[in-house]
Amino acid sequence: MSEFIYTPPDDVAEVLYADDDLLVVSKPAGLLSVPGRGPDRADCLISRLRVEFPEVRLVHRLDLDTSGIIAFGLTPQAQAHLGKQFEARKVQKRYIALIAGRPGEDKGRIDLPLIVDWPNRPRQMVCHETGRAAQTDWRVIGTAGDNSRVALKPLTGRSHQLRVHMLALGHPILGDPLYATGAAAGFPRLMLHAEELRLRHPATGATLRFRSATPF
Repeated sequence: MSEFIYTPPDDVAEVLYADDDLLVVSKPAGLLSVPGRGPDRADCLISRLRVEFPEVRLVHRLDLDTSGIIAFGLTPQAQAHLGKQFEARKVQKRYIALIAGRPGEDKGRIDLPLIVDWPNRPRQMVCHETGRAAQTDWRVIGTAGDNSRVALKPLTGRSHQLRVHMLALGHPILGDPLYATGAAAGFPRLMLHAEELRLRHPATGATLRFRSATPF
């Protein structure tokens, strides 16, 4: 595998919602959610957001190559409240992906435990002995030639969960620089987008639903 060179896009994150407690944005693909190691990886979503929202606080993140919705707290209390929602699996997430091939069924649930593949970090892998529980619901919502468009709902939040689960199903996400090979790797970006997020407002308790149009 060639050495990774970080070249973040100039695309501006779209602000979907902002008040005194909560900030929700749509991240472009290719931008780190938080700073990486070294000065060459300092440019990231949260550092860009701090220009306009200096009090922004991390709650969760998306992979570098994944685009779509991320929520942030704007007070310590909001950050803690949102964090507890994610920890208790009260937040509902929906992703859209283009995958290689056509699954034999229209929908299903993948229940495969995951662990970091230490010799090949940041890759993750399925491990039934020491992996952490991970479940993903998937459903085919369309086709694109020999490939398929699927809706993915992670029931857990493991690193690279959707990417490894789709690979384990035999249908890697197109354009995945870590897990796709051959023709499936020949796309300009990872075809994975966090399209929808549902959560409770950290101050009012109201249920909120946010959507970001899939760019592919």
